[in-house]
Amino acid sequence: MSGIAWEPFLTVLLGGAIVAAVPLTLAALGEAVAERAGLLNLGIEGMMIGGAFFAVDAAARTGSVAAGLGAGLLVGLAMGLLFGLLTISLRVDQVVVGLAITLFAGGLAGFLARDRYDGHATAPTSADLPNLAIPLVSRIPIAGPALFDHNALVYLTWVLVPVFAFVLVRTRFGLAVRAVGEHPFAADAAGVAVTQVRYAAIAIGGTMAGFAGAFLCLGDLSFFEPGITVGRGFIALAIAMLGRWNPIRVAAGALLFGLLGALGDGLQIAGVDVRPELVGMLPYAGIVVALVALAGRTALPAALGVPYARGER
Repeated sequence: MSGIAWEPFLTVLLGGAIVAAVPLTLAALGEAVAERAGLLNLGIEGMMIGGAFFAVDAAARTGSVAAGLGAGLLVGLAMGLLFGLLTISLRVDQVVVGLAITLFAGGLAGFLARDRYDGHATAPTSADLPNLAIPLVSRIPIAGPALFDHNALVYLTWVLVPVFAFVLVRTRFGLAVRAVGEHPFAADAAGVAVTQVRYAAIAIGGTMAGFAGAFLCLGDLSFFEPGITVGRGFIALAIAMLGRWNPIRVAAGALLFGLLGALGDGLQIAGVDVRPELVGMLPYAGIVVALVALAGRTALPAALGVPYARGER
């Protein structure tokens, strides 16, 4: 280990972790809102896949990153509202609906990618997001280029973390979300519109999942292929729970996952010979260990996964 080039290793490790954590943070923030409102959204993986494909498809057809991002957000929103219609209004089992959305979205995106792009859809160069280096601080050794030389979507993600924390803790909407996730009947009696709050929560969750997928394929990789999310939606679900629906903890968990995910690139830059399969499994192994160690300490919202109908208990 004495021969490791530490400066490039740490720069690549930190910078890679920041970028790798972005889609997880976006999706997990939205899931935190949905779960706080009592909605267990296992369709988050499908919403990410749908957002990813349609973002690349729109960007490829228009040459505009804004159009691609807009398409990803709208697809995520539409799928979130579909989840809400089935689980909130029609009271279908949330687990079944979530898994069905994931399977449907994965199949549809895979079919369209093969039909339109022979399985590999690439966004045009004009849709690539340029990095915006922050003056002065981006020149700090190691931390500067790793933390302060990214595209606008990366910066936006980390701005959204305190925004979500403020909304959930300090606003009437956040109080309503937490109330309907814990005691929907009491919230209803207090004048909170349970159905509307849950629809708003799942709309936020779906939009953020679509945003996460769009970032993955426009702000990071610039292409789409079936299975590109490699389970990130389910990882985001686990991170939201392990972070106890606290946006700050959620972001920290996503950063830890990103750090483990970037380790392979960092070691490669440093000249360390290690099997990529071994390094690639570390983030997922870390999530499993965290679930085993911390799951018992996580108290789920009392009404999580439970449909609500006024007058019924």
